[in-house]
Amino acid sequence: MTEPNNNESKTAESKAAGSRAAAPTAKAKATPKRRFGGTPAQILSALKFYKVLAYATGTMLLLLVVELVLRYGFQSVLVAGGTDTAGAPHGLGLVNIDEGLMAVTGGVNLSTMVLIIHGWMYVVYLIADFRLWTLMRWPFGKLILIALGGVVPFLSFIVEGKVHKEVLAEVAANPKAGKRY
Repeated sequence: MTEPNNNESKTAESKAAGSRAAAPTAKAKATPKRRFGGTPAQILSALKFYKVLAYATGTMLLLLVVELVLRYGFQSVLVAGGTDTAGAPHGLGLVNIDEGLMAVTGGVNLSTMVLIIHGWMYVVYLIADFRLWTLMRWPFGKLILIALGGVVPFLSFIVEGKVHKEVLAEVAANPKAGKRY
């Protein structure tokens, strides 16, 4: 039998040791750095815009729920101004709907205004959601969850609180993750 050369065994040992030493650094490089789609100032601005729209949309959604309960539960709508069937002026109050007709002509149907305002406010809320989502580079499911905040009563208040804390924590934990221009 021939004995292996001392140099060959040392070389094999050093290669094995080198591969063991290289393995932990490969794992360290496997975790990617956090990157945002904008600067921290842009993210905080988008967060503030989102927060305002979340509260406004949530409030309008609660008014919409009240309006729907009045309309379908009590067959009434809230009307401001106008004239009733007897010719007397109508101020502000609930008006019964009989077979789709109101007892007041003219005036402003505030119930319909709540529907319209909430609808347009929800569109702007979705824009605020999308802006924050793109700057934070979150997964798509997170955008869906945030968007549901404007559809499910009280959810916008809960989601806003969680999103606000998460954004502040991520921006504070990754101060150099912002996009450089």
